[in-house]
Amino acid sequence: MEIICVILMAVKKDLLKMLACPKCKGDVSEKGMFILCLGCKLAYPVLDSDVPDMLVDDAWAVSKAEKAGFKHELSL
Repeated sequence: MEIICVILMAVKKDLLKMLACPKCKGDVSEKGMFILCLGCKLAYPVLDSDVPDMLVDDAWAVSKAEKAGFKHELSL
């Protein structure tokens, strides 16, 4: 079971390297349950632990995500 978890974590890191902010096309990073664009100050929720919702209309302000402790209760 540990091997599967390690493989999924590696794929997730590879995916994060390929993602860019859909609004400004800048680099993004992961914090808690969000993918952050510090350039736009937007936080894109990650749903069901591994599905990034990269729609600008669904993004939160980084300040709102920070107040929520970078956690949410959203799902697919």
